[in-house]
Parts: sequence; C-alpha cells; structure tokens
Amino acid sequence: MGLNLDRRLFLRGAIVGALAPFSARCLAQEKPRSETLTWHDVKDWGVEGKGWPDSETDQDYDRLPARAKGIVRDAVWNLSRHSAGMLARFRTDASEIWVDYELTSSNLAMPHMPATGVSGIDLYATDDNGFWRWLAVTRPTSQHVKSKMIEGIPGAMRDFTAYLPLYNGTRYLKIGVPHGATFEPIAPRPDKPIVFYGTSITHGACASRPGMPHAAILGRRLKRPVINLGFSGNGKMEPEVGQFLVQLDPAVYVIDCLPNMVEAEVTERAEPLVRQLRRSRPETPILLVEDRTYANTPFVPSRQQRHETSRRALRAAYEKLVDDKFEKLGYLAGDSLLGDDRDDTTDGSHPSDLGFYRHADAMEPALRALGV
Repeated sequence: MGLNLDRRLFLRGAIVGALAPFSARCLAQEKPRSETLTWHDVKDWGVEGKGWPDSETDQDYDRLPARAKGIVRDAVWNLSRHSAGMLARFRTDASEIWVDYELTSSNLAMPHMPATGVSGIDLYATDDNGFWRWLAVTRPTSQHVKSKMIEGIPGAMRDFTAYLPLYNGTRYLKIGVPHGATFEPIAPRPDKPIVFYGTSITHGACASRPGMPHAAILGRRLKRPVINLGFSGNGKMEPEVGQFLVQLDPAVYVIDCLPNMVEAEVTERAEPLVRQLRRSRPETPILLVEDRTYANTPFVPSRQQRHETSRRALRAAYEKLVDDKFEKLGYLAGDSLLGDDRDDTTDGSHPSDLGFYRHADAMEPALRALGV
C-alpha cells in the first residue's frame, strides 16, 4: 500500500531540509569578502546621461537641477529624482564584478514592472568584436544592495556599461573588482546627447531592466549619450519644463508626450514648446512623436478616438511650423511604434522589452534622417 505515515514524514522532512539551504542561497545576495575587493565610486569619474553637473543638483543622480524645484510641478520634480537613463562606464580585466549601491525608496518594484527594472543595476560588456552585449542585472530585495553581479569572466580588458535604476533614485554607486585587477574609469562622452522628453514610456515603464527602454537601445545603436527626461504620467509639454530643456545642447530633442495629453492640451502646448526650443537652439533638430496605439484599441472605441484627436492636433501644429519655415523638424506616426500583433505591452499601454525594441526600430530611421 506504499510508505507508512512515519516514513513519509521522514522523507518529506529530509527533502525540505536538503532544499532549504539551496533556496536560501538562491534568494540571498552573496556578500563580498571586503578584504579581497577594491571599490570604485562612480561619483569620482562621473555618470553619463545627467544634464546638469553635480554642483547644480540636489542629489548626485537627480535628473533636473535643484533650481527646478518650485518651478516645475511637484510631481515632475519628485519623478526627476529617479536615475532613469544614467549610466557609468569603466574598463577592467576583472573576472568578477560587484556593485554596492543604495536606493532612495523602499518601493523596489511595481505591480506591472519587476524590481530588476525599477531598482536594478544593468550590466553590459563589449564582446570580442566590440559589440555591446548584456551581461548581468541585480535583483534588489532591499534598499541597500551589495552583491556580486557576475563571475567567471575571461581575464581580458574590456569595456563595461552599468545602467542605473529607472524608477528609483540612487544615493551612490560603487563598482567592486578583486584586488589586483586593472580598473580604468571611462569618463562621460562629450558628444551631444539625444534628449528625450516624455511620459512613463520614456521613463522606462515597463522594461525588465534599465538597459532595455528604447532610449537606452538607441543610445547603443547610435553611439551617443542619452538624457532621459521622461516623467511618468506627467509628460505634458509644459513651458516650465521647456525652460530647462533649452539649457541643454543636444544633438536632437525627442518630444514624446502624447500618451499623457488630450487634444486641447496638444493644441495649446505643442507649437509653443517647439518655438520655445528653437528660440534658444535654432539649429537643433526636433522630432515630434505621436502616441503609441493602445493594444486593445480595436475593442475600445473611446481609445481610438483619443488617438485620432490628439494626433490630429499634433499634426496640425507640425504643419503650421513647417508652413512657417521651421527646418530640421521630424514627425513620427504612432502606429509605427508597436506591432500589429499587439503582443508587445505589459498592460496594453506600456511596452514590454519587445515593445521597446520596436519603438527603437521605429525611431532610429527618423533620428538618422535628422542627422543624428
């Protein structure tokens, strides 16, 4: 008839006892042996993707200068404390890479976005042919993360890029390598950046990790720095934000705010924002981007109507500017941003990694056409 009760309980207890240490090892972050590691603070050589120097920001990894507080709306200011779009570069022959960083919020994940994307450090490395390849990502379980990202890397010099958290702030970030390994910081590139101004999608929702939003993908493809000024739910073409955009000197402005705006707002703000940018940056190209199409639009007519009305308003603003002889002004249709299969979002609105890849595919030729 099978095992008796005592025998079954004994075996179950033995199996659980054997698995428990393994489970604990899988879930816990491996702790470094401090005497065998050398730590390098990213602040010492600078993060890329930050529009204003440390002397002008409240925290080291803020996206707007301190003087923006009280000028932009509070929601925009609070979201600007997230380190979205920032990255650190370095070169090493280390066989293993560690990170030590602290997050500003205990909200490590969101219902539709994992902790790896919200709060993770995402590590890329160059392969033997010089192409950027994904290597590792942290899996935060607390605000303070101190753990090994990867080991067993062949001992040859190569370049690394560490992308900072998308939807959390970063107090500090240190890179650890074993004693004796060569470590060379790589300063932020001096090239003119691509400046993205937009919504939660630009901000990075809902990428699985910080290297996967379209802004990051395009930065790798076009080999340019990127400044991410996406403000979740609050990308509204506001002149108060515009006055800080003009302080930057980018290769191109990408204005991608329609997902947060309705027709009346687009009519009121789109043309003035472009004129505001051009008064200060007369030679800088500008790409206007329509909103992506909701995945369930065929079943919800009101969503299709919203797309049609807001896009019509943006198109009218674009055509007015073209009639007024504005040059270096691009326009990207929203239907091109996601696929016809509608399988590339997490919730019908925010792209998955596949959706971001398709965003990048749509934007890349438009940016190249503007000379980026």
